[in-house]
Parts: sequence; C-alpha cells; structure tokens
Amino acid sequence: MMYSDKVLEHFYAPRNVGVLPNADGIGEYGDPKCGDVMKFYLIIEDNSILDVKFKAFGCGSAIASASIATELIKGKSLEQAWNITNKSVIEALDGLPSSKIHCSVLAEQTIHKAINNYRKSAGLDLWKDKYNNN
Repeated sequence: MMYSDKVLEHFYAPRNVGVLPNADGIGEYGDPKCGDVMKFYLIIEDNSILDVKFKAFGCGSAIASASIATELIKGKSLEQAWNITNKSVIEALDGLPSSKIHCSVLAEQTIHKAINNYRKSAGLDLWKDKYNNN
C-alpha cells in the first residue's frame, strides 16, 4: 500500500490536534468496521469556523484525513465547511489507497456532526447530509 507524501506528512505531524474546552460545536463519528474514531471541536464566530481541533483514534489514513480536514475548514463559513466532501479530503491528501477511502468519509461525517451540534445548540434546524446520520 503506497501513501502519498502528503498523507505521511499529516500522519507524522498532524495539524490542529487537541481539544477546545469552550467549543461551540463538537462532533464525533466512528466506523464500527475498522474501529477508527474522530472527534472535532469547533469555535464558531459570525458563521465562520474561527478555530478547530481534533482527536482521532485509528490508522495513519484516519489521522491524516482528520488533520487535513481541519485545515480545509479552518476560517471557512459553516456552509463552505459543510460542503467539504470526502473527495475534497482525498484530493488535499494527494490520494488515498482504495482500502482507506472510508477514512475520508469519516472526516466528512465528523465535520457534519460538529456543525449540526452547533446548529442544535443555537436553536437552528439541522442540516441534512447524504448519509442522513445527523
């Protein structure tokens, strides 16, 4: 299995690792088949993601996917962040082995969970995603 330099870079030196105790939105999602779990913490101000941190338990592809996903959504509006797909994550990582594509899906779903967690606490309607797992 070959990993891109970008995957290895984000695995060995992941960005935005940690916890934001005062997070406005927290999303956690796991894949029961492989055991990978991601948790994203968002600070939201004026409908934009001011800061984001993550914790991940899983393989190198899961950690790299979570790391790059936080970079993709930081500074973006909630709508822009919601529209980050697993394909966006794969492209940003310069590809993932086909057996690891589910890690990019996990990142997309965790972003959705965190945004909907914020929307729920703000009294807003939840957004629907293609996975319908809000």
